[in-house]
Amino acid sequence: MTDSTTAPRAPAASRRGLILSVALGLAVLAAIALDTTVVQVGSEADARQQAFSPDTYGTQEFPRIRDAVIERAVPATDLAAAIAADQDAAIAEYGTPASTGAIMMVTVTGTAGEPRAGVYPLTVEGLPEDLRVRVQTGPAINGTDLRDAPGDIAFGAFKNQIEYQDAGSGINRAMAAEVLAPIDTTALAGKQVTVTGAFRLINPSNWLITPVALEVQ
Repeated sequence: MTDSTTAPRAPAASRRGLILSVALGLAVLAAIALDTTVVQVGSEADARQQAFSPDTYGTQEFPRIRDAVIERAVPATDLAAAIAADQDAAIAEYGTPASTGAIMMVTVTGTAGEPRAGVYPLTVEGLPEDLRVRVQTGPAINGTDLRDAPGDIAFGAFKNQIEYQDAGSGINRAMAAEVLAPIDTTALAGKQVTVTGAFRLINPSNWLITPVALEVQ
C-alpha cells in the first residue's frame, strides 16, 4: 500500500533548469566583479573621477605661485631699466615665456591714484614718466598672469581649454581671498602701497600687475 502523504518528486527537467539559472547568475556576478575597479577615497584614481574644481585647484596652487613670484620679483626701477635696454634679455633673465607676452615678476612701491573698475594707477618715484603702472584689486581679477607665472602649468594637464582657463580663474580667486579680502581695496587712493606681483609684458610702457602681496602704509 502506497503512503499517500509522500510529496511527489520534482521533474528532473525543472531541477536542471534551476541549477542552470543559479549557475548563470553566478557567472553574471563574476563578470561584474571582474569589470569593477575598486577606487580608494582620496587616491589618485578617486581624484580623476571627480569633476574638476577650479576653486579647489586654485587654493592648492596659489601658495606656491605666490612664493615663486615673491622670490623672483625684481624692483620696478631695475626691471624698467632692463626692459628699456634689451627687452629680450630682460625676459630671459627675469621673465617666464608665455604664448602671449612673457610674464614678469615685479615689486613696486608707489602712491595709488583714483581707481577705475578696481584698477589703481600707481605713481612710482624713479620710473620713466611714460611708463604706466597699475594694479588690479578686484572685485574681478582678470587674466591668467598668475597661472602662467611659474611656467609649469601646461594646457596638457587639463581635459580641455575650458578647464585650463578655469584653472587661472580659480588661482585668481584664491589670491583675492588671501591677499585682497583683508584690505579695504575701495579706499587706497592717496595711500602708499607696496605691491609684489606679476604682469604680462605686451606693451613695455603699460604694466597691469596682478598682486600676490599687497601692503598699505
